[in-house]
Amino acid sequence: MAGIVNGLLGSGGGIILVPLFLSWIKLDGKKAFATSVSVTLPMSLATMAVCFFGGNIPSFSKALPYLIGGGVGGIIAGTLLKKLPTLWLRRIFGALLIIGGVKTFL
Repeated sequence: MAGIVNGLLGSGGGIILVPLFLSWIKLDGKKAFATSVSVTLPMSLATMAVCFFGGNIPSFSKALPYLIGGGVGGIIAGTLLKKLPTLWLRRIFGALLIIGGVKTFL
């Protein structure tokens, strides 16, 4: 399911994985978020390959600024992950889900 969501929505597999890691595997919050990121990377690479070879990515040069920004943001977020309490991680995750859902609906 996470792979399907990731492929359809562009790296949205964490929406499925984090709740599963918290409830089924009983990982603590920080490990659930970090594990989700590590699992999402291979899914995203597979989706990128399918899209690239299918002709759906016109050029990497257009995506390069977002790739650089995402890399920098990932480094910052990885550093913050160590410092933020799990409660705040869950709140941020929930808020992003709500905002994303409302924007998608509208």
